[in-house]
Amino acid sequence: MDKKAITKGPLSTRSAFRKSLIKWFEQGGKIYPWRATDNPWKILVSEIMLQQTTVSSVIANRRFERFLEEFPDLETISKAPEDQLLRAWEGLGYYNRVRNLQRAAVAVLSDHHGAFPKDATILESLPGIGKYTAGAVSSFAFNEPAPIVDANIARVLARLFNYHSPIDSTAGIRQLWEWAESLLDRKHPRIFNSAIMELGQTYCSPKKPDCQSCPVRKFCLSTSPESLPLKKPRRKVVRVDEHAIFFEKDKSILLAQESGDRRKGFWRLPLRNEEEVAHLEPESKFTYSITHHRVTLYLYRSEVTPASAETFVPVYKLDSLPIASPIRRAIEASL
Repeated sequence: MDKKAITKGPLSTRSAFRKSLIKWFEQGGKIYPWRATDNPWKILVSEIMLQQTTVSSVIANRRFERFLEEFPDLETISKAPEDQLLRAWEGLGYYNRVRNLQRAAVAVLSDHHGAFPKDATILESLPGIGKYTAGAVSSFAFNEPAPIVDANIARVLARLFNYHSPIDSTAGIRQLWEWAESLLDRKHPRIFNSAIMELGQTYCSPKKPDCQSCPVRKFCLSTSPESLPLKKPRRKVVRVDEHAIFFEKDKSILLAQESGDRRKGFWRLPLRNEEEVAHLEPESKFTYSITHHRVTLYLYRSEVTPASAETFVPVYKLDSLPIASPIRRAIEASL
């Protein structure tokens, strides 16, 4: 390690680093609903929900509160039918998350007598719970000394240590977790983890880090923080066209139920291949994204012969069915 790292880096001055970070957070940390509780079930819900959904979206739509109103505890969600689960999660995407949430609840009830384990290693053995989520529940719910690394913390660590290797490589991931473990305030893990995460959400933001205002700037080794972190090349966006039929009859519309892994259990408009709709003009089109796919949905208003997996569903039942948000918008625009 060079002289600069020895005299200035966060590891060599970790006590001062921790104090500066925690002091800043205690004076102005944001107040979120999931920070106002140490209930492990509520914290688990928030962590799973925020994995692929922005904080602002969850706050603006009361996603967290509404979900807990419907599933306030392990017992409630463990008995819920899949349709109810998917409808409650609608709009959040990555629907296997809510299925795993239910499986984790069942596992806590059956294998741990309804009591969440405190240890992150044991939590990680629950269905759908990875290393980050296990550490988050352990530290936020039980104040256990478990490190965490999410996208925000990864960015902070890469800049603090001036790390110029891809953070999403095997070596990079291992290095970040080692630093998180070394920096963790083991006496105050709950507040420390909240603070370093919020630092990445505020001053140490992705595009325009505010280094002059950063509460731990004197510990940072980065000379060009806006260029960090480095990541492996992104996958190219794949463009996909879908051709959907809107067929309404007797106040019912023709729908099909999804069978693939991504949206299993959801309802959608029936799809046809390009040749089958070549004689039709699209009435409208919608675009949406799924991971690295950019989908253009062409909608045709036409009578068709229903396929075996397609059925007419009364319009009044649509609100109670799980339907992916882009498809629901297309249906509502066409009614």
